[in-house]
Amino acid sequence: MLPLYRSISRTLGLVMSLALFSLSYQAAALSEQKRAAISDRIKPVGEVCLQGEECAKNLTVAKSGGEPRSGEQVFNTFCTACHTSGAAGAPIKGNAGQWKDRLAKGLDTLYTNATNGVGAMPAKGLCSDCSDDEIKAAVDFMLP
Repeated sequence: MLPLYRSISRTLGLVMSLALFSLSYQAAALSEQKRAAISDRIKPVGEVCLQGEECAKNLTVAKSGGEPRSGEQVFNTFCTACHTSGAAGAPIKGNAGQWKDRLAKGLDTLYTNATNGVGAMPAKGLCSDCSDDEIKAAVDFMLP
């Protein structure tokens, strides 16, 4: 039994060696056109360029700008999920009973809580690019 195993093992080893040689020969025999096509297919789709590096010299940075969003726009984009359903205890837009205790603390406290986050509400309701004035406008839009 052992001689048969050795014979099979040697045969498989020889077949594997021939296959490896054949594949490496084919890879070495690629034309320049095929190599270029492969390089094109596997090239990175982008680059990371950090400020201060040579590649960043000619980059332009997009600036946020334009008109500030209205309270309604901010509400409809960022606030509506919680403030129309009452999720996690969020006061529902226009519900005087739910806003009464919050309004009793003053508008400045409401604005501060909306900007910095309070309870389950994250800072600015996850609107990281909202200005403080846009957050205030959204709060004003929600009030009864």
